[in-house]
Amino acid sequence: MSFDPTYEPREGLTHRDADWSGIDVLVVGLGVSGFAAADALAERGARVTAVSRDVTDAIAERATILEILDVDVRLGPEHVHEPPAGTQLVVTSPGVPPHDPLMLAAATSGIPVWGEVELAWRMRAAEGAAPWLTVTGTNGKTTTVGMLASILRAGGLRATSAGNIGTPLLEAVLHPEPYDVLAVELSSFQLHWQRSISAVASAVLNVAPDHLDWHGGYAEYLQAKGKIYENTHLACIYNVADIQTEQLVMEADVVEGCRAVGFTTGIPAPSMIGIVEDVLADRAFVEQRQRSAAELCTLADLQGDGPPPAPHYIANALAAAALARAYGVGPIAVRDGLRAFRPDRHRIAEVATVRGVRFVNDSKATNPHAAAAAIRSFDSVVWIAGGLLKGADVDSLVEEMASRLRGVVLIGADRAQIAAALARHAPDVRVIDVPDTDTGVMDRVVSQAARLAQPGDVVLLAPAAASMDMFTNYGARGDAFEEAVRRHEAAAGGLE
Repeated sequence: MSFDPTYEPREGLTHRDADWSGIDVLVVGLGVSGFAAADALAERGARVTAVSRDVTDAIAERATILEILDVDVRLGPEHVHEPPAGTQLVVTSPGVPPHDPLMLAAATSGIPVWGEVELAWRMRAAEGAAPWLTVTGTNGKTTTVGMLASILRAGGLRATSAGNIGTPLLEAVLHPEPYDVLAVELSSFQLHWQRSISAVASAVLNVAPDHLDWHGGYAEYLQAKGKIYENTHLACIYNVADIQTEQLVMEADVVEGCRAVGFTTGIPAPSMIGIVEDVLADRAFVEQRQRSAAELCTLADLQGDGPPPAPHYIANALAAAALARAYGVGPIAVRDGLRAFRPDRHRIAEVATVRGVRFVNDSKATNPHAAAAAIRSFDSVVWIAGGLLKGADVDSLVEEMASRLRGVVLIGADRAQIAAALARHAPDVRVIDVPDTDTGVMDRVVSQAARLAQPGDVVLLAPAAASMDMFTNYGARGDAFEEAVRRHEAAAGGLE
């Protein structure tokens, strides 16, 4: 049987109170999202089989709970090769790539595959469900969604961030106290499997090569990102500085009357949100946008108690403001929400200044595009880089940023690839290779970086790579860096 992407396991599965009973569903993965999917389906009478390649204590605990709900749980790699006979629907966790043998077997058998985001959309209430404001991009998603949720709450709405960050989407849509609106972060993994989401407003912040090993190539990655615009009702938000995002809007099949709205860190044209002197100005959601603009906030409102906001942080704020304005939130709530927002710990976070050298943690820069944005925020950088590049190329990053690099300290599995790019494009920059992978590696990394740095420089952890070769996640990597910096500060006597 050939795969038909429009095939439905049963007609009418568009809301939580539809007839889900008796449908044979295979749930792949028993992380937080897989467990929530199996639980929700079993509660509605579906016949659920749940499989997991991994067997951890947390997964075993979830399996025990699901077995009480009559879910057939099968743990271990021997269960993830093909769907059980009679399977009518596969619900997959976002980490499973389309070329996985189980996904290929489902496609060959004509079995529809939904991601947990697609399932969450179909588990919304039939009437009065919270609308979604959706965000994707290679970088900045989490910050933008956090800003958006803060703005919505400042506007008096019961809102939360959900999806790839924050509250699991199924938990958000099935919450006993319904939300007014959801700020939804969607990764390219999640978007690949979505089919029917119809957001009020959606945004692609930027697009650069990432996760190419998962998607199979840049064209497939770009296509996945563009799916966020499909069926959008009111506004498709794009980045004026990234022509690919506007192209994705033009290619999308949207609801009649949906507008394209750009955001720019320059002066906005009509139907854009941008910067006029030091003011975030809206020329998209005002009546007289040809001749006037609404003041949303100032750059000082974004700064809080920290350093002046970096250009990419301003761009994130503009995108969040555009999404909120598309939903009808007023300028004062935009200002108050952005003032109240505090960014992620591991996103250009100042750690300490030691003898005139600033140490900055941007462990969340897990790809070259994010690392470039971080390096661009400073004039002279000792760059700590390396990890798992996930198929990404670093040549353009190194070539563009060479003039800002005082030195480089390399760590991780793919450090040789970065070293080769530095030899080609920044041969005069001093490079120190740290091959160690033990738990004390960050102390040596920070010590070497401090030796390269001069007063006024920034030692910047912006690895341009994923962390799983050495750390549990980017947060653990950032924590290790911050702890090592504090030990370095104590050893130096805290002198500046």
